[in-house]
Amino acid sequence: MPLKSHEFTSESVAEGHPDKVADQISDAIVDLFLSRDPSAKVAVETLCTTNLVVLAGEVRTNNGAVISKEEMNEAARKVVRNIGYEQDGFHWKNMTIENYVHGQSAEIAKGVEEGQGLFKEEGAGDQGIMFGYATTETPELMPATLVYSHQILEKLAELRHSGKNPQLEPDAKSQVTLQYQGSRPVGVNAVVVSHQHKEHVSQEELREIIRPVVASVLPEGWFPPEGKFYVNPTGSFCIGGPDGDSGLTGRKIIVDTYGGAAPHGGGAFSGKDPSKVDRSAAYATRYLAKNVVAAGLAERCTIQVSYAIGVAQPLSIYVDTHGTGKADEARIAKTLRELFDLSPRGIRTHLNLNAPIYSPTAAYGHFGRKPGADGTFSWEKTALVDELKRLMN
Repeated sequence: MPLKSHEFTSESVAEGHPDKVADQISDAIVDLFLSRDPSAKVAVETLCTTNLVVLAGEVRTNNGAVISKEEMNEAARKVVRNIGYEQDGFHWKNMTIENYVHGQSAEIAKGVEEGQGLFKEEGAGDQGIMFGYATTETPELMPATLVYSHQILEKLAELRHSGKNPQLEPDAKSQVTLQYQGSRPVGVNAVVVSHQHKEHVSQEELREIIRPVVASVLPEGWFPPEGKFYVNPTGSFCIGGPDGDSGLTGRKIIVDTYGGAAPHGGGAFSGKDPSKVDRSAAYATRYLAKNVVAAGLAERCTIQVSYAIGVAQPLSIYVDTHGTGKADEARIAKTLRELFDLSPRGIRTHLNLNAPIYSPTAAYGHFGRKPGADGTFSWEKTALVDELKRLMN
């Protein structure tokens, strides 16, 4: 039973956070392969630390395309350059890249390719459970705590990239705590922003750079009490990014999804091509949950699907509308199965996922973003709303 009054907190990390540097490099390599072969298989992990990036994983192209290690390394340097790292401890030009990416296992390929495994249809690349979620808290149909956390860092990154605030460096984190009445946010209890900065920038100067950004993101009148507005609460933050802390692909899965407001199946997204249901089925369940909420069938919706390696169709689909539903949950689940083919191939076809669209997902969240004309964030469309309304009447 939901609390009548409670607090809830979500966090975000900026594009310059070491784990996000790793995610962006891994997804840049995914896009590199998909740009040459839409059916390429990619699973690439990145580690970054002081002036060092290490790449490892398995790849395969099916059309004869050859992507060299040098091209992968150049893609990694471009990511770091675009983020803005030109520091003594981490510099796009000076960093060493060690590349251990190799060909995909033939056994894995046989198990998941159409007609090669125990089943005739292309199967899931691994077992697992995936969750999708949507809520009417915000226009993005996302948890407000996470939306505000992301937006604060996005706006600060825009100021840094534009040159308006050269005091800022790439690494940053944010955290927003909201007060809820029932399931509705009614105010802000605390905001935390930790932002890397150049030397000789005072904490008060940094605070006054960040203050108007936070105020512009939060609803009018929601700025927290001064004693609950925390900027670099530990003091100076000059050494950051991979020089201050190592980064790894896939360590920010809650930041990537729903900020803790919904379950997560466990699998990370970045570095994986869309044949991996860890990624594609999580996008599909977000798409379905968002369409259920957008159709007015619920104020909140969580959807879970499960897969077995080599098996095409999900083993289960579960719908939970958290007591806000206007239709029977079992009927919603049945209708979703009729409207959307949840096999790996069906997901990729419906959402057009075999394209180089993943680099933008690797910072500031995979969900709640605007669909692009280039095919990015296709899972944020609400194309099923009319059909859901019709079938549920």
